Amino acid sequence: MYAIIEDSGTQIKVRTGDIVELDPRQQEEGSEQAEAATDRIVFDRVLAIGGAGSLSIGRPYLAGASVSAEVLSEGRGDKVRVVKYKRRKGYRRAMGHRQPFLRVRIGEITPGT
Repeated sequence: MYAIIEDSGTQIKVRTGDIVELDPRQQEEGSEQAEAATDRIVFDRVLAIGGAGSLSIGRPYLAGASVSAEVLSEGRGDKVRVVKYKRRKGYRRAMGHRQPFLRVRIGEITPGT
């Protein structure tokens, strides 16, 4: 069984047991929900669920469908080098960027009604 979820404006196809890197979440500090949310995430914006010859498509989301995930780690990706250069002007600039991510393992896929 697989599901297509929407997260931070991107559509991601996931299966049970997949490890996916997502955009990091903003956690509210000092609340009990913030501590609990660091262990598990529930995605309720499920666009489609398929498998075993059937496909359910939402308009735009499936009612009652959800995908749960366990947070494994937070990190930063590989460095991407950005170079600006203008010929014959003596202009050279170099920058680096490391995109932060949140690594999760997909758990249970719950189909909706």
